[in-house]
Amino acid sequence: MAKILIVDDEEIVRDAVADILELSGHRCTIAANPQIALEQIAVVNPDLIISDFKMPGMTGLDLLKAVKKDRPSQPFLMMTAYGSIEMAVEALQSGADHYIEKKDLQVEIIEHAVAMVLEKYKYRTENSALRKKLCEKNFIGHGEKFAVLNNFVETVAPTNASVLITGESGVGKEVLARSVHYQSLRAGGPFVKINCAALPESLIESELFGHEKGSFTGALKTRRGKFELADGGSLLLDEIGEMPLAAQSKLLRVLQERVIVRVGGDDEIKVDARIICTTNRDLKKEVENGTFREDLYYRLSVVPVNIPPLRERTEDIPYLLNYFINKFNEENGYAVEEASEDTIATLQSQPWPGNIRQLENAIERAMVFCKSGVLTPNFFDIEKKAAKPAQKAKK
Repeated sequence: MAKILIVDDEEIVRDAVADILELSGHRCTIAANPQIALEQIAVVNPDLIISDFKMPGMTGLDLLKAVKKDRPSQPFLMMTAYGSIEMAVEALQSGADHYIEKKDLQVEIIEHAVAMVLEKYKYRTENSALRKKLCEKNFIGHGEKFAVLNNFVETVAPTNASVLITGESGVGKEVLARSVHYQSLRAGGPFVKINCAALPESLIESELFGHEKGSFTGALKTRRGKFELADGGSLLLDEIGEMPLAAQSKLLRVLQERVIVRVGGDDEIKVDARIICTTNRDLKKEVENGTFREDLYYRLSVVPVNIPPLRERTEDIPYLLNYFINKFNEENGYAVEEASEDTIATLQSQPWPGNIRQLENAIERAMVFCKSGVLTPNFFDIEKKAAKPAQKAKK
């Protein structure tokens, strides 16, 4: 249950409220005035503050404003014996989540008000986490090519259309796929990924559609497949071009009928998953060569998009560099402040055949040696410098 700080200059009131809430399972701390409450907040870290409005010296409204200055998202419930519409409006405008009068301090009313504020905070926290997650999954960049990709996501994400993302290895196909999911109406649902290139042909059907207990040697229990796990969300079929023809045929049936049958089972199970595919292959050529089904290709590529390689969008490198510096600082406790202009120019001059994945690895390696201050080009030249003495020794 919640940690609640109760602030009131009347002992009988704060004790009564604390007794009611502790009987409901909450842990309560009491304060006789706002000054004491401000000292206790840092120690208690309350999930909710309940404060009287009118108190000598510092008022409940003063406390509310002071708290919101340092803790903008702090849940706050105001109460007073001097209720008026003006007070209620002022408290709510200053950030209070709810407002009750002391004459209404019955057990049911207090419990309901506290539950309502805590539930509101729960949803607010969940939405904030989702927005943060969405931000982390967004494609990073700047310039004309990035604008095209960003516009693609904004246009396509709200629909249920299947998406086919193509591009070289390491360009960020999965990141773009996640961005489509987290900006869609399915953002609250699961995002499930399966790498079609990493599974042997004998296991693909079981991974996609699941299996019943005893359906084959080693099937010790019933197992749901990726389609069932992705129900209500999105299913990423990574490296779809590597999928064998036999599995392609079964996948096509599922996409057409939106039902799956587990391996060894008879029951048809309805599934609702948006399909997003990625590949570094030219699927049109694969169709011409007979290694990819034409009907499946058209089913998957309702909305196709190609991500240009990093060498064709070097304007994105400063933004990627800043993102990875912040990422590795946070993960490793480094204190790298920024990259020099020479570093940016050096990185923009490289061909990056491994694209963003190669750039990320290069930045991570450089930061291992830099750790703090300014990231300069010499941190990206470690292998080359290490090789020079050996070349001289051979001469």
